[in-house]
Amino acid sequence: MEWSVSDETSRYRPTIQEAEGTASVTSVTVDGSEASLPEVSVAPDSQPGRVVVDIGGSRRIAHVARTGDSWWVHVDGRAHELKFHEKGSREGSSGEGSLNAPMPGTVLEVAVKEGQRVREGQHLMTLEAMKMEHRILATKPGEVSKVHFSKGDRVGRGDALVEMGD
Repeated sequence: MEWSVSDETSRYRPTIQEAEGTASVTSVTVDGSEASLPEVSVAPDSQPGRVVVDIGGSRRIAHVARTGDSWWVHVDGRAHELKFHEKGSREGSSGEGSLNAPMPGTVLEVAVKEGQRVREGQHLMTLEAMKMEHRILATKPGEVSKVHFSKGDRVGRGDALVEMGD
């Protein structure tokens, strides 16, 4: 199995060993080359949607959610999208240029309006999910063509939040 992080082009191929409900990453290659990594293990937490991640002896709680071929991992105040690549897997389930909700939540803030030009990385919207705030950022420069939700609205996992055009 191969994974990639966000929009990076590198492919990661981990070797995973499972024992007693814990998955340990024993090695990883990046684009076919062996990469060094500290000891990493992942175990389920008592709360649904959470896992305990141990990286080199440092334990963290991570929130995880799946949308299509992507896993969203929220750890240390940051959200990371991990894409699973398998022969025949989808590269995206929504329209080109749309930004989707990584998990169910509530819109706390809408920072842009339709027709507004934005730069890559600009803050578009803030969601609250699982008692954490998640900033939705522009993945490319362009124009906001549609904002689907307003402050206070509930969103479902995978819902299109903002659509971007050129």
